[in-house]
Amino acid sequence: MDEMFSVKDRVAVVTGGLGQLGTQFSSSLAQAGANVAIFSRRPFSDAQLAEKFPGLTDRIRVYEASVTKKEELQAATEQLKKDWGTPHILVNNAGIDSKPDGTAEQNAPFEDYPQHYWDDIIDTNLTGVMLTSQVVGSTMAEARRGSIINIGSIYGMVSPNQALYAYRQERDGVPFIKAVSYAASKSGLINLTRYLATYWAEKKVRTNLISFGGVKTGSFDKEFVDNFLERVPMRRQAEINEYNGVIRFLASDASSYMTGSNVVVDGGFTAW
Repeated sequence: MDEMFSVKDRVAVVTGGLGQLGTQFSSSLAQAGANVAIFSRRPFSDAQLAEKFPGLTDRIRVYEASVTKKEELQAATEQLKKDWGTPHILVNNAGIDSKPDGTAEQNAPFEDYPQHYWDDIIDTNLTGVMLTSQVVGSTMAEARRGSIINIGSIYGMVSPNQALYAYRQERDGVPFIKAVSYAASKSGLINLTRYLATYWAEKKVRTNLISFGGVKTGSFDKEFVDNFLERVPMRRQAEINEYNGVIRFLASDASSYMTGSNVVVDGGFTAW
């Protein structure tokens, strides 16, 4: 059983691997013996790497590449292949959203929502996954093995419940509307996952999606968290490390007959 779940000496690419969840995924895979290549749009020094991932710097490297720039992804992947070989695992984790404390324009009603915010989020969350999968996934297909893990959201399955945010207008006097772009981008990942799953099935590259629920990060208002938890059967948000197990499962041979799946890990939010 341990061997079935093993990722030892496999090469994993994690986009956005320096963020809150990305750090968890990168650390967990490295601790399990994988060599982890973090694709980051910003440079990251060796000193920063040692501080962020103590004891794991022999297993984690950072390659500067934005998921929205194919030429950067190609250059990073070519260097990675020289360093560690063809990737076995791709975790498409990089993503952005409008901030809970963002401007009124970022969280404007649909009728007034600016296109440039739509473009930014779609470019990163959906087009970025397509481009990274094109570049990294094609090397897996050539090697005839691999696992692509796309990071989705419950808001790719259901529409944001605007009632969760109604307190903002009552408190601040300004309407707060959870924007359409994030939900649209994560919804698009569902069928992109199915497309890649069927497209590369004969080349033994599996593609699956994880739809996450709320994560305890400390960055949300208490009013929002209280409203959200009323709609979660388990009555809590996920701890920041609680998604590592499903990442490991999909990265390993334990999920060898899974492709095109949407694995929902949300404390039961979408069950109601």
